[in-house]
Amino acid sequence: MRKKKIWFSLLVSIAVLIMSACSSNGTSGTETKDGKTVLRFATWDTGESLKIQQDIAKEFEKENKDVKVQVEAYADGFDQKIAASFGAKNPPDVMYMWDFTTYSQSLEPLDSYIEKDTDINMDDFYEGLFNYSKVDDKLYGMPAGFSTMVVYYNKKLFDQYKIPYPQAGWTWDEFKEIAKNLTDKSKKQYGFSVTSEPDTYDLQGLVWSNGGSFISDDGKEIKGFINSTETVESIQLYGDMVKEGSAILTGGKNQQSASDIFKSGKLGMLVSGVWPIQGFKDAKVDFGTVMMPAFGSKPVKGLISSSSISIAKDSKQKELAWKFVKYFSSEKAINMRTADLPVRKSVVEKNKVMENPLYEPFYTMLENATNSPAFLLNKNWNEINRNLSAAINAVMVGQDGKPLFDKVVNESEKYLTKD
Repeated sequence: MRKKKIWFSLLVSIAVLIMSACSSNGTSGTETKDGKTVLRFATWDTGESLKIQQDIAKEFEKENKDVKVQVEAYADGFDQKIAASFGAKNPPDVMYMWDFTTYSQSLEPLDSYIEKDTDINMDDFYEGLFNYSKVDDKLYGMPAGFSTMVVYYNKKLFDQYKIPYPQAGWTWDEFKEIAKNLTDKSKKQYGFSVTSEPDTYDLQGLVWSNGGSFISDDGKEIKGFINSTETVESIQLYGDMVKEGSAILTGGKNQQSASDIFKSGKLGMLVSGVWPIQGFKDAKVDFGTVMMPAFGSKPVKGLISSSSISIAKDSKQKELAWKFVKYFSSEKAINMRTADLPVRKSVVEKNKVMENPLYEPFYTMLENATNSPAFLLNKNWNEINRNLSAAINAVMVGQDGKPLFDKVVNESEKYLTKD
């Protein structure tokens, strides 16, 4: 689940020179001293999550004794190193992937492998996840992990103010009223937190739920979408809550993170993915999760932050790479990946994940995740997104969204068809 990188071309140019100079560090298809074939697998994970990947690699080796899986941990430098390896024609055979519009030309389409593989049950995967790894109707990655966005709420504060816990089907009007009731500035306590410089990606579920969008479904228009009443209204909702005092800006310079304030018991609600759950448990916070509110009677739309596993087009051992991808997508491997929400229905059912009230809302939101995010719909989205991001940041500090979003359209339409 990676964040979109800007200045991609510059990074590639610099990184290719570095990668070319040190390409001897890893070459697909080489053999170990004892004659095993080396399969390179690149991941962005670190810490305990990295150990899980290494353990999966070891299990794969047990079943394929002539193979040595070389796990390459790129951490925060993942995008630069992957781009460099593609440019140097020396990529890992298999890698974690998220940005398919940028990298699809360097990836192997998986459709033909799936079609001829009778063992893999594609219906067992949540269908919405595939919307995030397809380009031009070709599949370039198998789902590895995901999160949707939900509302976390502090049960202790709700109990203190005698506010019933929120339930699925609640509305933004109810949300705003609760946030006001939980706010006590004399205690530096707020009902909600708004990121001072939010990632535009994370706001798309909010926009879709109000019937808006940043871009047309065919990726060819932003006029009437970015600056539509529905889009502006949904973004303005957050800015107005900050202006009115029921929400606090977080995550910027000299500002605490929303998670830290939530742990301290001074924040009633926050919107996030699955990532902070364990930290909240460790901090002994009494909390719950609930699906996102609705704009009146409009259907709530989910947004997925996803990770997939892909094969490099330049891999010299694609059949072996597919075998590893298939193993990584198996029930056994998914059960080992305890840091991720399971992407197979059978695993969710067997592990009774939906019976856990903390995790059930993530899957409810997944079922509602049928839209494709903007960066998958237009290859030049990065350039449009810079202008959009600046406008949204201004809304969060009190400015009126409509003229700002009109300006975004006027300054960004030229990028829609740029080669």
